Amino acid sequence: MSNKKLLLLSSSREGQTDYLEHALPMIDSFLEDKIKEVLFIPYAGFAMGYDKYEDKVNQPFNTIGKKVVSIHRFDDPVKAVQEAEAIAIGGGNTFHLLKELYDNELIDAIRKRVDEGVPYMGWSAGSNVAGLTICTTNDMPIVEPRSFKALALVNFQINPHYTDYQPPNHNGETRAERLFEYVRANPHRYVVGTREGTALKLIGNKLTLVGNKPGLVFRDGEKTRPIQCNTDISWLV
Repeated sequence: MSNKKLLLLSSSREGQTDYLEHALPMIDSFLEDKIKEVLFIPYAGFAMGYDKYEDKVNQPFNTIGKKVVSIHRFDDPVKAVQEAEAIAIGGGNTFHLLKELYDNELIDAIRKRVDEGVPYMGWSAGSNVAGLTICTTNDMPIVEPRSFKALALVNFQINPHYTDYQPPNHNGETRAERLFEYVRANPHRYVVGTREGTALKLIGNKLTLVGNKPGLVFRDGEKTRPIQCNTDISWLV
């Protein structure tokens, strides 16, 4: 029986809502009352500045009685992960995030803590790195991480912010076309596309899509499979 507790949010906002507003009920129910402090990993949001990012996340978290402390405040980031009550990774650029996770030797440390039952939550890039690799991110490769292999907290790929929208007169690939390219090149892997406002929640071996919009599962040689919210999709685990 797995001890994993994951909340993988597609986005930090839904529509015109405030930052993490839509996610607060999910986060509040996900984190036990005894957890008061969450270790925040801000590496994806480097352009904003880590102090500012920490403040931004603390505003909504404080409303549910939680405090986030950014990992950049610790002299030993590995020890910070080892002692964390819960871990949260925010959105931004997935390539920069993964590079910093590798450069700070945090990949194995985070995996070990998650295997021990420490709650992990992420949004956008923070969800992306929970998958097998970051090859299904939407971001530009602005830096080069040591590897595209990610945390592998789940046994599939994640595409946050999934959308079917195609701007008028736009001739680039659709999101679905890009994901089909990935599964054609990696026919043994599943990709789960999650729409803004939804989240993948894993407790033990039970996986659920939470929210009010269906997701999609892509695999080479198979018809795209819709997944409904609030239904058991543990077959993906």
